[in-house]
Amino acid sequence: MTSELIQPGREFGKLFDEFDHTAYRLEVREAYNEPSEKADLRRYTEAGWIDRDRTSDWLRYVRRVTAAGVRFHRVRVVSLPLSTYNEWGVLEAEATNRAGDDIRYLRRDQAGDLPDHDYWLLDSKVVARMHFTDNDRFLGFELIEDPAVVVEHNYWRDVAWHHAVPRGDFAKQHIQQL
Repeated sequence: MTSELIQPGREFGKLFDEFDHTAYRLEVREAYNEPSEKADLRRYTEAGWIDRDRTSDWLRYVRRVTAAGVRFHRVRVVSLPLSTYNEWGVLEAEATNRAGDDIRYLRRDQAGDLPDHDYWLLDSKVVARMHFTDNDRFLGFELIEDPAVVVEHNYWRDVAWHHAVPRGDFAKQHIQQL
């Protein structure tokens, strides 16, 4: 395992230029303190507003690469009842799913022995283990290519995906305003 923590930013973005066919992410945190989300989350908290037609560089990128045959998919592990942050996230994920990133949800009480860390798994052979501060800010990542660690993360991906529920079904079951 690499012990070098690579700072977020350009180096993290380069990960998505260097894989060929699949990008999977496991998200296990209850919230993420991302500056780019603050305004939308505040509008949702104050007025219930969701930008269902939002566009971002990320969504444009996902549309482009999935149209070329790349697969993006992720599982978000969440506690019930949903926090305001996670309720907003389920609603916002509608646009992300439309762009081609298949986001599914897994209840925390059904997550079993999944790890307590977020990671990206690229082409089933490289793990980008994500690190966060105590207040949920993304600190950076470490690249891991050790075969045993990669196999373990592939196993966790398969288990999480098997038990996760598609975003639309999860939203119908757990969000009152739908």
